Amino acid sequence: MRKEVDLMLFDFDGTLVDTAADLACAVNHALEKLNLPPKPEIQIIGYVGDGVRQLISRAIGEANADSIDTALGHFTEYYGDHLLDKSTLYPHVKETLDYFSMKKKVILTNKRLRFTKIIADALGITPYFDDMVGADSTPYLKPDPRIVDYVLLRHGAARDRTVIIGDGTNDVAVARNAGVSCAALLNGLGAREALLAMKPDFCCESLLEIQSIFY
Repeated sequence: MRKEVDLMLFDFDGTLVDTAADLACAVNHALEKLNLPPKPEIQIIGYVGDGVRQLISRAIGEANADSIDTALGHFTEYYGDHLLDKSTLYPHVKETLDYFSMKKKVILTNKRLRFTKIIADALGITPYFDDMVGADSTPYLKPDPRIVDYVLLRHGAARDRTVIIGDGTNDVAVARNAGVSCAALLNGLGAREALLAMKPDFCCESLLEIQSIFY
């Protein structure tokens, strides 16, 4: 049975845009600057989801915790210049956003807002959204439910008519914490088995599938 919604909250990395290669290159650049060995892309992507500071902290390891601010600076400088080297939209993104043209849509991400906006602008999806909320937009990050509370209040939406669409465990967790629905995308950057273990309200192999779930 399809569910009626008024507000759709979309995660960014791994949901709308495949940013894996560019993120991994930027992390390995920071590691190189610290004379640390590079890590495989798949390992680095496993660190994504909790904001850039956690990403860098996990990449450099506890033994190098004193260098996190330096590493973060190297990452930020490099990533800012290489946001769009390889990042691309996932299949059916514009088609799906077009399909839900009458719905209010917001990007809700733990990525910094400046980088989110640059990528969204360049890939032509900014006009589809009513708002973008990033890691530095509020004091809260997913899975803190206060970030959803902020968006609901900002857009006058009801919890029972709101859905979060994302590829990460934080997307499922914040939806559950905030009392809104969640559709988990199983083929993004997030770990498929970890997502399934959380038993999200809906699971999708492709973004296209949400067209048959929500209206």
